[in-house]
Amino acid sequence: MTSDPTPGTPADPGRTGGPGGLDPAETLRMIREQQERARDATEPDGRLLFGAWGLAWLAGYLVMWQTARDTGLPARWAGWVFAGCILGAMAFTIVHSITRTAGTRGVGARTGALYGWTWFLAFLTYGVVLGAMADAGAPPEVVAIAANGFACVVVGIMYIAGGLLFGELRMPAVGAWMLVTAVLAAFAGMPGTYLVMALAGGGGFLVMVAVEQVYRVRRRSPVAARRAEGGGQSA
Repeated sequence: MTSDPTPGTPADPGRTGGPGGLDPAETLRMIREQQERARDATEPDGRLLFGAWGLAWLAGYLVMWQTARDTGLPARWAGWVFAGCILGAMAFTIVHSITRTAGTRGVGARTGALYGWTWFLAFLTYGVVLGAMADAGAPPEVVAIAANGFACVVVGIMYIAGGLLFGELRMPAVGAWMLVTAVLAAFAGMPGTYLVMALAGGGGFLVMVAVEQVYRVRRRSPVAARRAEGGGQSA
């Protein structure tokens, strides 16, 4: 004869779904949410990076294009406005990359710091090379086209590298698009090259802000989580 469980004896975990009465699926969901929060807190936010560069390129290059419509070359003050926009986006990228990875240790922290400061070194070299071209007697139109092309190449390569470092698929996509933009802008002529940079370059960044937001919402959606679990079980 089998005796009944004594009062106060813990229930059978198999009947309650797991320790503490939690369902295994619920436990997995909680672990997944914690992992997502940790990832969001220690990796650069693509929405912020895309948004900063999108606004900088759109505003800066539109000013350059507007002032170059009559003479073919932008006004000097427009160049300073553009430089300020780029410096602002670059400073934001450096600070954001370093602060987002500051809470990590070892390789993660070093990677974030090196990636952030590489932006500074890349654009410092960019400015020096353009200055050398002007000192060597390169025509202003040639310097302008080179400036646009070099800027796209620097940003494109840095975004591709960032995607590889942080495991983000959207960053390499933007980087590849910026390289395409460099080619389009180079053949657009003056002053159309500035309009291409504003719309294709800046606009491409801003489109990716929306793409990144949709991706994050879908990644956190309970429906998407259930589908992922169902797919894993069926496999």
